[in-house]
Formats: sequence, C-alpha cells, structure tokens
Amino acid sequence: MRRVAWVPNALFIVAVPLFLVTASVAWAFNSVGVYERGFDKYQISSYTGITRADLVQVAADIRHYFNSGEEPLAVRTRIFGEERDLFNSREATHMRDVKRLIWGVYIIAVLSTAYLLATAGWGLARYRRRFAETLARRCLWGGGVTLALLLAVGLFALVGFDRLFLTFHQISFANDLWQLDPRTDYLVALFPQNFWFDATMWVATRAVAGALVVTVFSGGYLLYLRRAARGEV
Repeated sequence: MRRVAWVPNALFIVAVPLFLVTASVAWAFNSVGVYERGFDKYQISSYTGITRADLVQVAADIRHYFNSGEEPLAVRTRIFGEERDLFNSREATHMRDVKRLIWGVYIIAVLSTAYLLATAGWGLARYRRRFAETLARRCLWGGGVTLALLLAVGLFALVGFDRLFLTFHQISFANDLWQLDPRTDYLVALFPQNFWFDATMWVATRAVAGALVVTVFSGGYLLYLRRAARGEV
C-alpha cells in the first residue's frame, strides 16, 4: 500500500494544472472579447472587406459551431458588400479537426473538475479537518506546478512563438489542412498568427491568476496551521 500511497497526491497535483489550463482555453474560445479585440487590433475589417458588425456575427457563428453538433461549418457573410460563403471546403474540414480538439479540451476540463471536487469532497466528508491539511498541500503543489509550467511555456512563447505555433499544429493535427494562405483563405485572414499569440497570453494570464489564488490560499492555510501548532494564533 505504501508503494501506491503517492498516487492520489500525484493525480490531484496533475489535475490542478489540467483544470486551470483547459478551463482557461475553453473560456478563451467562448469569449466575445477575445475575438473582437483581435479583429480591432489587427484591422481585420479593412483587410478582409468584412464590416465589424459582420465580423462579430461571424465570430458568433464560429462559437455556435464549436458548441454544437452541426457539420460542416457553413458561414455566410458580406465581403466588400457581396454576400457569399466565407470558408472553403479545406477550411471547413480543418475546423472540424479544431472542433474535435476543443471538445477534447472540454472533456479534460470536466473530468479534472469532477476529480478535484470528488476527491476534496470525499476526503473532507470522511476525515474532516484531518484531510484539510492534506488538501491544502496538494493544492499548493498543484498551483506551484501550474505556475512553473506556464512560466516555461510563456517564456518560450515570448522568444519563439513561431516555433511553438508550428509544433502545436504538427502534434495536434494528423493532416496538413492547417496550412492555409491568408491571401485566399479567410480562416487565417480573420485569425492571423499574432491573434493566436495574444490569445495564448490571455489564456496564460487567466491560468496564472487561478494558480496564484490556489497557491496563496493553500499556502496561507498551511501557514495558519503551523502558527496554530506553535500557539501563535
């Protein structure tokens, strides 16, 4: 039993960054502000000939597609005043792959949330205050691991996002449909690489904030217990 006693601790510690990162990614894909700030910052309306109001609707259509069972992605909008289909078949097929990836993120977010809540609830219900310290230590480690991972990824993204972006696509997709041309394919015209850099930083910021909250509260509780044991409180 002692040989596997570390397993619950390890699983909980791993589940913390999984939850924080996947929840932040899911939030980003469904955040109206992330899309609209990117459109404004990179002047997508001027580049594509799609009005800002129509871009907002296009983003809404894409979010609806991600969260529905509808296939394939079919978006119509006005380009320089002419109504037409926005994405070609290659782009639509790639978005099907992206959708599967996003649903995978959703599943991990749900499973990690369920595991963390179930573990914490079961431990507190069975052991009560005795488990609170164990829970705090697991949260402290989980928050620390999250911060370390995000710091490493963030630093790499700042100095080598091109390589990180390429590697992500090579690992995540089994085909080359993601290799699109911004001159002819509106998917990359709407969402240039710099848009994804900003989105990555947005996700990292939220995940770091969550990790800091977990770390500060769990560390503060452990400090309180230590001081209480010394009779200082």
